[in-house]
Amino acid sequence: MKNISPSTSPLPATVTLKKQDQECVITLSGNWSLELPVPCWDKMKEQCQDTHTVHVVMEQLETWDTSLLLFLRHAKKWAITNKKILEIKALPTNLQQILQHQDRMISAPARSQQNNISFLFFLGAKVIEVVKHATEAVRFVGNCTLGFFRFITGKATFRPIDFFVEMQHCWENSAVIVGFISFLVGVILAFQSAIQLRQYGASILVADLVGLSVVREMGPMMAAIIVAGSTGAGFAAQLGNMNMDEEIDALETLGLSTIDFLVLPRFLAVTVMMPLLALWANVLGILGGLFISGTMLSISGSAYLTEMQSRLHFHDLASGIIKSFFFGILIAFAGCFRGIYCERTTAGVGKATSSAVVTGIMLIVMADAIFAVIYNALKF
Repeated sequence: MKNISPSTSPLPATVTLKKQDQECVITLSGNWSLELPVPCWDKMKEQCQDTHTVHVVMEQLETWDTSLLLFLRHAKKWAITNKKILEIKALPTNLQQILQHQDRMISAPARSQQNNISFLFFLGAKVIEVVKHATEAVRFVGNCTLGFFRFITGKATFRPIDFFVEMQHCWENSAVIVGFISFLVGVILAFQSAIQLRQYGASILVADLVGLSVVREMGPMMAAIIVAGSTGAGFAAQLGNMNMDEEIDALETLGLSTIDFLVLPRFLAVTVMMPLLALWANVLGILGGLFISGTMLSISGSAYLTEMQSRLHFHDLASGIIKSFFFGILIAFAGCFRGIYCERTTAGVGKATSSAVVTGIMLIVMADAIFAVIYNALKF
């Protein structure tokens, strides 16, 4: 019969406390494991309440896990709350690094909350953000300009198929809604003007008002706003997803220019399609005015079109087409810029998409105001 020696059980976690004057020394030893019973800090803090400094010393510490980390974390929290001095000595290197990382994580929200209260901090952060975006915008415009010159000289990495695909998408995404909205705009303009002009027996002037308003302002403007909300947002979403998935970084690693390969086809497609969409919007807006003239004012279609032709001139049509050309450039800039420089998160892509629409519409309105001043100065 063999003698079987009993298995050696691990030493339990122990805490020894010694008090001397205003100091308290706590010695930790044994195996600190969640699988074994471990001492709790709540029992220690009552004995350390009347002391000023607490020293935690590690002696004969065999194994440890999260239980020891929680014990020390509670001790630090108690010391901060009660304004005590806590000194931890002879910590293992990895445990010391974990505690330092936790201290940074706890103090970071407090610093952030304190800074947010300061108005100067908020103002400075906003100024830095504006300067950063302005710098990125200037750099992006410069890169696009250089890319356009490379395209003219035939040195750009440009695929014509991408250009035609983007043109097709721009037309498909915008043509129907542009036509519908422009028709309604023509209906509204004709309806509102008919109510007033009919009182003075000048109903035929509805054709002049609708024709000039649609061709010079409303047609290009409505087309640009709708394209900014559909195509411009689509550019930001596409490029933002590529940026998040690191596809843009992969293209640059392969030596392909992001501007030439991704941005230029979209810029050229929207720039070419915007004048066509503006013409489409003009036609539907005039038809909307024709519909109201025929139903409310009993003006024949031939009389309506004849009066409009006598009032409209080529420079009226050209003014809207020129504006729509620049509107296309601004829409492509807003969509591509927000997509290229978006944050690499799902929320960042959504933010870039909405920001592209807002930026595009804002640039369109600003450009339209500038064109109004220029046309007025040139008597155009």
